[in-house]
Amino acid sequence: MINRTMNQLQWIRNGRFYQFSEEATRFQNKVVVITGASSGIGRASALEFAAQGARVVLAARRRNTLLELERQIRDMGGEAISVITDVKRISDCERLVNEALEAFGQIDVLINNAGISMRATFEELELEVIKELMDTNFFGAVYCTKFALPHLLKQKGTVIGISSITGLAPLPGRSGYVASKHAMDGFLNTLRLENMDKGLNVLVVHPGFTSSEIREKALDGHCLPHGESSLDEERMMSSERVARYIARATYRRERDLVLTSQGKMVVWLHKNFPGITDRILVYQMSKENQLTIHQNAV
Repeated sequence: MINRTMNQLQWIRNGRFYQFSEEATRFQNKVVVITGASSGIGRASALEFAAQGARVVLAARRRNTLLELERQIRDMGGEAISVITDVKRISDCERLVNEALEAFGQIDVLINNAGISMRATFEELELEVIKELMDTNFFGAVYCTKFALPHLLKQKGTVIGISSITGLAPLPGRSGYVASKHAMDGFLNTLRLENMDKGLNVLVVHPGFTSSEIREKALDGHCLPHGESSLDEERMMSSERVARYIARATYRRERDLVLTSQGKMVVWLHKNFPGITDRILVYQMSKENQLTIHQNAV
């Protein structure tokens, strides 16, 4: 393991200053595996956990992007390895866990972040879209968790699922995405119950709209990249801020995290006033580019 010096721990990133302090060593000697680490919340989480002392295993499909992130972490005095991984493939998920163990000997945190979104009504989309989202967002988390679980139990570690506000409430034009996040929530919440007495912590994260690449790569009804959304990125929570919340919740061994005031309001409204919330969601999302929602159907 690298012996971090005072200078190595003085990171300046996105306006945050890390120095040799309690925060900078929260995850010292811990190993964090992150899927979907090449962009968005996954990339931000890799930098955040590394800044707080963790050894990071970066998993995604884009080799060059992963290697660039790995070099950035190493240049800052951290430790990281890259494992090219398509979470839709069972063999890739097993290899990810094996390479993490070979490199660092343990796994303390698994962040199931790999995901893809969509923008099309169910009437308009091809069934291939639903399968693609379930294979990536849900089964990818299931596969990685299955292979990592024995090692997480040994460490009394944490399994994290990056779900969504849509794991708690519906959203027009995202039927496959919403279904995959509801499935992830159900899986992880049940996993928590099965391991309550074994020291395993399970954290389900529900971000609201976050500034990341996920909307640019969202699938249309024909399983092709949809392109940019009309949603205002500047009004969204940054991936870096989401990552800070995730790291803090992991350190505190929390079980549930709902992010953004808007997201919390949507969840509360949906629970208490579902009819009114349906109309609000339909109205708001009908303004999105190239998304036709029939408001009289509500």
